[in-house]
Amino acid sequence: MTKIGRLRDHLLTLIETELRPGERLPAERELAEEFGVSRLTVRRAVDRLETDQRVYRVQGAGTFVAHRSIAKTIELTSFSEDMRGRGLEPGSRLLEAAEVPAGARVGQALGISPADAVVRLCRVRTADGSPMCLERAHVPAALVPGLLDRPLGGSLYEVLAGAYRIRLERAEQSIRATVLEPEEAGLLGAAPLSPALLVERVAYDQRGRAVEAAKSIYRGDRYSYEIDVRR
Repeated sequence: MTKIGRLRDHLLTLIETELRPGERLPAERELAEEFGVSRLTVRRAVDRLETDQRVYRVQGAGTFVAHRSIAKTIELTSFSEDMRGRGLEPGSRLLEAAEVPAGARVGQALGISPADAVVRLCRVRTADGSPMCLERAHVPAALVPGLLDRPLGGSLYEVLAGAYRIRLERAEQSIRATVLEPEEAGLLGAAPLSPALLVERVAYDQRGRAVEAAKSIYRGDRYSYEIDVRR
């Protein structure tokens, strides 16, 4: 193995066993002295880690451990199920829970009148305590009487199944790249105009009813989708 490869593996072990996301790596000069290699060798080893999205550089400040990007396969799961399946603890910070008119866009998505009431939930979803996603969900109020009186810090899908016997079985979903507006970035602990993924979903229950229209914005540095493509 080359000097670059050995140093890269050492730094990866350091990242996985001793350093936490956001912590700074030793400076190039320190690493060069410790391992008896040139600073160019150190820089190339760190380049490999940056390519693998294990570290990120901040000009004038150093190199820092990156948050691991969390991969998502395309299947209908709640955010809570998704995170638990990856060994992470899901959480929520409730920003808004209210009954409001559906409006034209949400009404069309749910197949109801714009004047019909929906329950609107706005939450910051977290993984192991770190902000991951800004979620805005709408559910027809007629399907979920008393929803606003229930705890809404966990999985909405679990509440729908347990309290209302509504089992979501399929969804129409779109995914596209976007950037975080200043308010969104502040809520997610990221820089304004940072890359993000916008996921829009309409979910249907076992009776074919449109039950949820949701718009979720994920931090682009912490989340990815994986698709198994076959021929």
